[in-house]
Amino acid sequence: MKIEAVRIVADSQPVLATISDFLYTYMLIYVLVGVGLYFSIRTCLVQLRHFPDMWRTMLSKDDEGHGISSFQAFATGMASRVGTGNIVGVALALTLGGPGAIFWMWVVAFVGMATGFVEATLAQIFKVKMPDGTYRGGPAYYIRTGLKSPVWASIFAVLLIFAYGFAFNMVQANTIADTLHANHTVPQWVTALALVALSAPLLLKGVRRIAAFAGKVMPFVAGFYVAVALFIILLNLNSVPGIFANIFQGAFGLNEALVGSGAGILAALLNGTKRGLFSNEAGMGSAPNMAATASVSHPVKQGLIQSLGVFFDTMIVCTATAFMIMASGVYGVDSIGSAQGAELTNDAIVGSLGGWSVWLTSFIIFAFAFTTLFGNYSYAESNLNYLGVAGRKLSYFRVAVLASFAVGALLSLETVWTLADIAMAFMATTNLVAIVALSKWFFGALKDWEDKKKHGNTAQRFVGHGNPFLPGDVPGYVWAIDAQDRAAYDAKP
Repeated sequence: MKIEAVRIVADSQPVLATISDFLYTYMLIYVLVGVGLYFSIRTCLVQLRHFPDMWRTMLSKDDEGHGISSFQAFATGMASRVGTGNIVGVALALTLGGPGAIFWMWVVAFVGMATGFVEATLAQIFKVKMPDGTYRGGPAYYIRTGLKSPVWASIFAVLLIFAYGFAFNMVQANTIADTLHANHTVPQWVTALALVALSAPLLLKGVRRIAAFAGKVMPFVAGFYVAVALFIILLNLNSVPGIFANIFQGAFGLNEALVGSGAGILAALLNGTKRGLFSNEAGMGSAPNMAATASVSHPVKQGLIQSLGVFFDTMIVCTATAFMIMASGVYGVDSIGSAQGAELTNDAIVGSLGGWSVWLTSFIIFAFAFTTLFGNYSYAESNLNYLGVAGRKLSYFRVAVLASFAVGALLSLETVWTLADIAMAFMATTNLVAIVALSKWFFGALKDWEDKKKHGNTAQRFVGHGNPFLPGDVPGYVWAIDAQDRAAYDAKP
């Protein structure tokens, strides 16, 4: 049965590719960048004005003592953001779109910092308290409560469950399988079985264990990977000016050699947008699910932290990967069109550091992809909770997710990435429309926080009832009270 499912999905690759190209070429590029520009302009470039506040907020202790801390929510969000998109995705962008794709990844990330700020803040505003004392929230919740549309909220939840429970996890599993096969001749079916065996114990522990796991692992893994990439770039520092030139020339079709290879403006724009969105997830509606779980005193604070996550993911990790690949000498015009993934990044590291580093590369890719599996699952579980799935039904879903790990390990690179792109396009479009419709709540919360900052009261708890900056009272009781009533509120189920 499993092998038959693999064959059916693989045979549908040409159709899936046509659908993906249509969605991005004629719809998502304009919506994604347009919404990001809208929020950037309306907030007077909030991603730049409050950039120092992002760092201060992430490093400060604002945990109100309930559920998941702000930093844990950030780390779990990074567990999903920083993954194969930073290794395989960047390599795919370079080989299918040329160096110019990196410029458009930067553009998507810059405007995406504003979009990510908005969606995370809205997730905090409309979050709900769970019986165990934790919080849940995200697009399904703010669409249902803010837009009063339970049908569209449920549709988004289903889209996210498919994307993060199955499609995106197939990408992670495929990356691990391809890496182990290329570097150590491990058969894909062996990796498939091993992934299921290793993942089952963690997956069955739930979102709290996942948050703790990601909080411990991801800062180390991401920091170590960036250090390796920077070291390789330093070894080839004289090539950096030429890399910048190739990126900007490729972005605007100024390099005839690149255009002749198929890496024209459209290819750069299309692949830069796809891979940028997959990597940093800004506007997709995924990160708000984890942002809502944080216990913070003001919704904007989590917006600041999630915006910083977009910056770190693309501007630092993806850029480091791109420069490492181009500086190492393994990438050239002849690489364009070959759809290379982890093997290109692997060749860059091994070619620069020597054959011993093949084990280092395998460890980094495995760690990125493996932790991302759980960040992805936490998003899916949150939306299953929204749909009322719990108990034994949730256990069935976890088993199905484990099976998708195995299927993903057996499919081709092109198939799993195309399937992920389609799921991502539908999710992002639905969420982007929703956050624009709800933007008055975000602008009100931002004005409230900036007013508190102006008067030195940013530690004061946000109140969602009777707030003059908001368009009305925030539904529910999470933000209906001030700090003095905290004890009474915590006693509520």
